Amino acid sequence: MTAQAILDQLLAAKPQRTDQAPGDCRGIYGLVDHFGDLRYIGSTSAADETFHKRIHHRHRNGSETTSHYFSRMYNTGRMWRLRNDPATRADGDIAKSLRNAFIAEYCRAVWVPLPDDAAIAALEAAVIDLAPREAVAWNRRGMDAYDEPAALVDLVIDRLGFGTAERAALERQKARFLTGVTRPFVTEAQPKAGLPPFPEGPFRFVALDVETANNDRGSICQIGVACVRPDASIETWVTHVDPRTDHWTCSHIHGITQKTVTGAPTFAEVLPVLRPALDGLTVYQHSGFDRSAVRAACAAIGCDEPDWTWQDSVGVARRAWPELKGNGGHGLASLKAHLGLSFRHHDAGEDARAAAEIVLHAEGARIAPARRAVMDDDFDVIEEEDTGPPPR
Repeated sequence: MTAQAILDQLLAAKPQRTDQAPGDCRGIYGLVDHFGDLRYIGSTSAADETFHKRIHHRHRNGSETTSHYFSRMYNTGRMWRLRNDPATRADGDIAKSLRNAFIAEYCRAVWVPLPDDAAIAALEAAVIDLAPREAVAWNRRGMDAYDEPAALVDLVIDRLGFGTAERAALERQKARFLTGVTRPFVTEAQPKAGLPPFPEGPFRFVALDVETANNDRGSICQIGVACVRPDASIETWVTHVDPRTDHWTCSHIHGITQKTVTGAPTFAEVLPVLRPALDGLTVYQHSGFDRSAVRAACAAIGCDEPDWTWQDSVGVARRAWPELKGNGGHGLASLKAHLGLSFRHHDAGEDARAAAEIVLHAEGARIAPARRAVMDDDFDVIEEEDTGPPPR
């Protein structure tokens, strides 16, 4: 079947409820909004997905990400929630249940089954290229989430039999949504008592490094900042951070565990120290991970990412030592050997200092002796008998 034939079938098909999507076949499908307009074209290219699994479960019932389009486009008003926000999880779960019911009731889908051996992913791309612009508006990020269709939402609330408590939770969600999605719930906490004071400048630049508890980049469990003075001396500030998680899949890399961070400040308590201290400075990271981790941690507490000027010391190293390309690369371990650096990898303070020294070496600066690292010790460190293999 050609891409044009598939597109013609999608445009001509009668939209059906998401729960009617077949669970025994796959192919190309379209999502239809509550106005009856086709807005997204996708496919079940994965061998283990069916139309029902992809449309009724993932798009309708999934998280509010760019890959779960019904959930994303109707994350609005009383149906809005901030995923994984612990402060409002109960209200958010009620809002999500309302959204799931609304989508099942008022949104629709169309689909064209294809043989399992068809080149489904290639056909999907070709169909999207041929489709009218309005039919793939969600694909191309061409629309924001809808305004809440209040009258229809009221009908769903009545059908669900929500009582006073549930309705109050939904009104709180609506108020949070209207105050601004980027700052919905949590303002930055006051700095935790006992956090070490940030070193006093002036500084030419700083380097920042984080370690995380798991693959969630927002699960920051340690932050280190290396502050470079005009004389090229470096003073390091470092603290553990309690990411409030039970998942510690990265402990074997850095040696930090849930017990290590007992009593440590949360990210919300550390950020008020870092935000003003780094404002106006160039902040180096070694690769793009650290900025993305700060961004994710800010999103998790519902506040804006700091407006810092980020630079990448990997790019600096590539320009300074192009001979390392294909010969060890420009990671910290390779540069440690090439430049004769001395640091303990996967410790945020040590890695931050290494990134700062890389920039100084690239500048040809004579590096002054490092100053003592300032470490937050106002929490209980509980030693474990066995923390796993040493960091790599």
